[in-house]
Amino acid sequence: MNHSNQFSDLLQFVFMGIQRGSIYALVAMGFNIIYNATGVINFAQGEFVVLGGLIMVSMTTMLHVPIVVAFFLSTLVVMIAGVIMERFTINPVKEPGILRLIIITIAVSILLKGIAMCIWGKDSYHMDHFSGDTPFEIFGATILPQTLWIIGILVIIVFFFILFFNHTMIGKSMRACAINRDAARLVGINDRLAVMYSFAISAGIGAIAGIIITPIIQMDYGRGALLGLKGFGAAVVGGLGNSIGAVVAGIILGVIEALGAGYISSHYMDAIALLILLIVLFLRPSGIMGSSEASRLKDF
Repeated sequence: MNHSNQFSDLLQFVFMGIQRGSIYALVAMGFNIIYNATGVINFAQGEFVVLGGLIMVSMTTMLHVPIVVAFFLSTLVVMIAGVIMERFTINPVKEPGILRLIIITIAVSILLKGIAMCIWGKDSYHMDHFSGDTPFEIFGATILPQTLWIIGILVIIVFFFILFFNHTMIGKSMRACAINRDAARLVGINDRLAVMYSFAISAGIGAIAGIIITPIIQMDYGRGALLGLKGFGAAVVGGLGNSIGAVVAGIILGVIEALGAGYISSHYMDAIALLILLIVLFLRPSGIMGSSEASRLKDF
């Protein structure tokens, strides 16, 4: 194999890694939003991804809803599911201990997985690419148009999040609750409403991740656990509560996974991500861009 082919292969693995890593980054951002608002890891986040993908498939292939309309409707439906989850499982808890709330999210995850199985069955579903599946060639490597959609949507979401959390009253209220909920209450901020917003936004991001990845992978009711685990890994590696760190860590994890699959074996791809997570937890528990508890939202 000459140097040109080696470079093309490397570039191909990097493209694949960025594609995967962008999805991990979106899932990790969803984890961080709820963590910042409640201090809880929402283990139902992966199920929001699955619901987004499956609802999008149903709307576009069964109901023949235009793809743009279906995109926003699917996201809205999952956001409503996130609000219902918060209103009926998190909000009623009178003494919301962290462990208790985490167990509730695990129970909701199991419930959502069961609901998805009852509605869509155990089959895998696929949908058309947003703008065709003819790949572009770059220096001998190919990249799908859908990958560009994934990267572009990630960039747009990060941009709007920076605006939302720094230049809107709701975003600033959520940041205040994240830093000190007692102080936020004293100045008139409804902290429980901020928690509801966090679940809605987190569910929406998960839905978007599921929608944009379904044309590339086949979505099924049980895929949420692994996607959630990878997203959680990216959130921890980037530093829990730091969304910019989550994006960076997600892409790094994706690229390392792809390189491991290409140069070692695809059988070890999932293990590589978990190994990186363990190494970071041992060497730097706060993550590569971790911040202190009092300022964990400053880098939104």
